[in-house]
Amino acid sequence: MLRSFWILALAAFLLGGAPSAHAYLVFFGEDLNDSEDDPLAAFPNASAAEADFLALLDGAGTEDFEGFAEGDAEPLNLMFGGVLATLSGGDGMIASVDAGETNTVGRYGTSPTNYWDVEAGDDGDFLITFSEPVAAFGFFGVDIGDFGGDLELLLGLEGGGDELFDVENTQGAGGSTGGSVLFYGVVAEEDDELISTVAFLTASGDGDAFGFDDFTVGTREQTMPPAPNPVPEPGTAFLVGLGLVGLGARRRRV
Repeated sequence: MLRSFWILALAAFLLGGAPSAHAYLVFFGEDLNDSEDDPLAAFPNASAAEADFLALLDGAGTEDFEGFAEGDAEPLNLMFGGVLATLSGGDGMIASVDAGETNTVGRYGTSPTNYWDVEAGDDGDFLITFSEPVAAFGFFGVDIGDFGGDLELLLGLEGGGDELFDVENTQGAGGSTGGSVLFYGVVAEEDDELISTVAFLTASGDGDAFGFDDFTVGTREQTMPPAPNPVPEPGTAFLVGLGLVGLGARRRRV
């Protein structure tokens, strides 16, 4: 399953209100597995979602955890250019398994051996804190939701407030989706959407241990600028304005 979609929240500014939510570009791809012992040899949906995500970034860094020693524990500090990302909570630590194997309970790295073994939800949520607000982040998650966990991400924003995202991973039961792989990436579109923290929660289940790998961080300067809006033909702006008044504010999801 591969999805690349806009999450748009529009306020009824034509009625005199001010915008109250944010817009982000979100990428998601998932490849299902049903084994705690045998990893997926390839994950085309997740990899395609990552490729689409990376295509919007220029010079962003990706951490594959291969430079760390097995057993290195949280808090773990990662440098992405001038941005320090600190991984804490969730009893996180560096784990390593050989290619073609898992840790016997469904978790393994996506490139190729080391990964961050961590738990979302339950007590001591997995948290990422950025030294400077960032505009984009993405990651691979392995073995998420195999016992019913529904992963959520709570983004703390630079200007205050937060945004909650439901990752919408497939929820298994009793390990039925063990060893599955997903990619999830978020890109901010406006300066007031820049991200200071990311907390990994679970909306269902009693927490969920998973493999976190190939973590990408992009600054505002590394995000590709949106295409400029075309200049309307004479008279077009007036007609469009009439159409918007007739329609009012609406929610669109592509």
